[in-house]
Amino acid sequence: MAIYVDPPLWPAHGTHFSHLISDTSLAELHAFAAAAGIPDRAFDGDHYDVAEALYDALVVAGAVPVEGRILVRKLISSGLRIPARRRSSSLKLPLLTRWNDVLPGHDALFLDLLDRWGEEHRKYHGRTHLLAVLEALDRLTGPADPPRTVLLAAWFHDAVYRGIAGQDEEESARLAEDRLTRAGLPAGEVDEVARLVRMTAEHRPEPGDDAAALLSDADLSVLGSDPAAYARYLAAVRQDFAHIGDDDFATGRAAVVRKLLALDPLFHTPQGRGLWFEAARRNLEGELG
Repeated sequence: MAIYVDPPLWPAHGTHFSHLISDTSLAELHAFAAAAGIPDRAFDGDHYDVAEALYDALVVAGAVPVEGRILVRKLISSGLRIPARRRSSSLKLPLLTRWNDVLPGHDALFLDLLDRWGEEHRKYHGRTHLLAVLEALDRLTGPADPPRTVLLAAWFHDAVYRGIAGQDEEESARLAEDRLTRAGLPAGEVDEVARLVRMTAEHRPEPGDDAAALLSDADLSVLGSDPAAYARYLAAVRQDFAHIGDDDFATGRAAVVRKLLALDPLFHTPQGRGLWFEAARRNLEGELG
């Protein structure tokens, strides 16, 4: 296993930047970056952007210098590369297209939500997660469109995110009530969107609550990812809580994993169970172990 760095050729912020990657694991990459004094904010999903002033020191510290095309090949071969369309900075157009399918003519509300989902402190709970939930709803409903209230709940379910379980969902629900009422949606739809957002605090839909089952399964679909994607998810979650020490984070995360494993069922729709249940159990039990 090795850390690689390409030449500082990418202009930005009055200097040039290199890319720093691992060909094995994000854990190895994060450890190397931390030792080199690279801040967490320089991480972009599968690599670090590092200013040219650090290039020589990184090579001395053990990073292997390679051409950009070689670095990209190694990143692809490692299975850690995130497709460009999955990067938060690249998602405005696909998200706008989806927004116009559900609530056209409300561009200001879209831009407000887009800004919220793109906040700097979000690593997992960002635009990539939002798109993943919307795409998971597509998979769950097949050729049929998901209900509009479910789609709007997906847009609002982490619209407020400070990393405070329960409070984030409540504030997101209140935001949905305020913004959707201003947008002129019928009161019944507004109430239903807010109800679904609040449900995501516990992911425990009542039997027969098809709308909540759809949103819950879509929100938890990341648990059924392939190993490389699950590793990216874990790394991003850790960054969401970078202000918490390792021991406290490990204790808290273990409690979250045990809570997820205790959900019965974990996925509430037949489609969700078929798509993600086996991999999710494997991932969660492996993480806890």
